[in-house]
Amino acid sequence: MKTLLVATDFSEAASDAANYAADMALAIGAELLLLNAYNAASDYAEVTVGLDTERIQKDTEASLDKLKSFLRKRTGNRVCISTSAVYGKFFDVLKDTCENIKPYAVIMGSQGTTGLDHLLFGSHTVNTAKHLRWPLITVPKGSKFSAVKKIGLACDFSEVVKSIPISEIKLMVKDFNASLHILNTGKQEAFDPEIVFQSGLLEEMLLPMKVDYHFITNTDTDAGIIDFAEKNNIDLLITLPKRHSLLNKIAHASHTKQFILHSHVPVMVLHHYSLTSR
Repeated sequence: MKTLLVATDFSEAASDAANYAADMALAIGAELLLLNAYNAASDYAEVTVGLDTERIQKDTEASLDKLKSFLRKRTGNRVCISTSAVYGKFFDVLKDTCENIKPYAVIMGSQGTTGLDHLLFGSHTVNTAKHLRWPLITVPKGSKFSAVKKIGLACDFSEVVKSIPISEIKLMVKDFNASLHILNTGKQEAFDPEIVFQSGLLEEMLLPMKVDYHFITNTDTDAGIIDFAEKNNIDLLITLPKRHSLLNKIAHASHTKQFILHSHVPVMVLHHYSLTSR
């Protein structure tokens, strides 16, 4: 059975992401695992603090149980929900858990509630988007799951056979009964036969699905993607870190980082080369 892994720090944004995940699990018939790595904040502070780990573990487990109870009521007890409180560094715990349970997707809030939460949990989300080799959905604060009717894929039509996880995308489109919209992020100043060739390959790879193609003409590609997704009611935007600049530039361009942290559209990050062994 599919499992959605919810990484939470119990902030308001993380709770929004948990609600989103619970509603998604109900829609696609998935289970939920609520995960908290309960020494993460001290890792980022880079200081050694005397912690009562037993007390922290009990408090964490109590918070997870409270969230579990709330989500069970939200879903009418129709979703199987489990919890896991693990002492360790956030990313290490998340990575190990993913390798053990092989989730359908990891779901996280884009940032925490307070300024400190924003710094810590937001940093976790950015780091996870860059390095986790499992599908990751980042949920903007306040987002609510209703249905995924339109899935957008940002694509530069470069080496599509090597760069696009076709089987994962087809599965998602099928599971959500959604339409797929390809957002071409390549430059269109002049005719490029390679783009024509690659787009033809992609169309063939995606058969028998009917796909809509759109060209992003904004000179600022990231802004163009955001604008298109919001104006055309895209419910989930897929980005491929190794092929699209969105994640490659994240550590260097503040506006791109802000997109991940504040986008009104949930973003799914797929790393193609990690998925073939799933």
